[in-house]
Amino acid sequence: MKGVALKMNYKFSEKVSGLQASAIREILKFTADPEVISFAAGNPAPEAFPTEEVGRISADILKNDPILALQYNISEGYLPLRDTLKERMAAKGCFNKDNDDLIITSGAQQAIELACKVLCNEGDTLIAEAPSFIGSLNAFRSYNVNLVGVEQEEGGMKLDVLEDVLKNAAGQKVIYVIPNFQNPTGSTMSLEKRKGIYELACKYNGIIIEDNPYGDLRFAGENVPTIKSMDTENRVIYVGSFSKILAPGLRVGYACAPKDIFQKMVVCKQVSDVHTSIWPQLICYRFLTECDLDEHFKNLRLIYKKKCGLMLENMDKYFSKKVTYTRPEGGLFIWATLPEGSDMMGFCTKAVKDYKIAVVPGTAFMINESDKTNSFRLNFSTPTDEQIVKGIEILGGMTKDMLD
Repeated sequence: MKGVALKMNYKFSEKVSGLQASAIREILKFTADPEVISFAAGNPAPEAFPTEEVGRISADILKNDPILALQYNISEGYLPLRDTLKERMAAKGCFNKDNDDLIITSGAQQAIELACKVLCNEGDTLIAEAPSFIGSLNAFRSYNVNLVGVEQEEGGMKLDVLEDVLKNAAGQKVIYVIPNFQNPTGSTMSLEKRKGIYELACKYNGIIIEDNPYGDLRFAGENVPTIKSMDTENRVIYVGSFSKILAPGLRVGYACAPKDIFQKMVVCKQVSDVHTSIWPQLICYRFLTECDLDEHFKNLRLIYKKKCGLMLENMDKYFSKKVTYTRPEGGLFIWATLPEGSDMMGFCTKAVKDYKIAVVPGTAFMINESDKTNSFRLNFSTPTDEQIVKGIEILGGMTKDMLD
């Protein structure tokens, strides 16, 4: 009929038809309200941004070398930045010049997505910690892989369960892990677990994606060697990022990968976005080579140590003793767990709607959002100290009303 709009019935591809909006993004809609205290984001602390240095470097680039910053460049990434990162990675045992190469990506998220794209066919097995980072999980889901979660225990994945999965897995076998200050749990994988995962990958011909965006943010405990540093069979792709150590808006990440995998990632990146923006690559390169990195990392660690300590101190003070939570040695997150039988989703919903405190329900990080969990994620890096104290006191009161 004239003047009546017909509703189009769109048919989406199988790769995206099952994808749903992130629960984190849905919660974050509430944070547009200035009265909401948000423990839901995963953003670095505003005071951690080196704005003066980035401003100086940017101004100098545009004044003295604007065409380099504004012109096309190669898909592999800005060569001086790649060379600098190779040197830094080699010093940590994460880069072997004879076997590995390094690609610059548009954030670590793209590196993870590219790795899945070049390695996995539909139905291949991709194993992740349960719970794990929702951005990576959605990237994996978009390739219709057989996504399998392995429950974590003290120190990391349950190795007997991982072996059972690998033994019976179909097709390509890829293991995705976040060993340092894991998102969402904040936990650190033990050296024993790292060795065990690598040994199982070798035994069952698997490939490991080691995602390490928070590794430089350790403010307690001892450093643990990377899985990549143990790699003698070219089975590990190491993913790093400038998002948490410099600025996420720059969208600069990287991957150290065996050369054959690297070459396929380059071809796929050409298809995806040609190359990561050169201007932020130049900023990252200049920051690495001109600024006092030791002092910068020291400052970041002090910021996050203080914020994490403040949140834990107030959780100890105000939360019901029936609630358990991780005590991270670095990173940005604390994972809190209500006792069995609790209505975790109801708790999170009530917190944001009635008390204007935003946390992320743990279901957002499960392999399947229908999986059961009594946990929720708290971020301590983004809120101010005053918001941490006020928000945790309110949440603590809620836990006591619910449980005590």
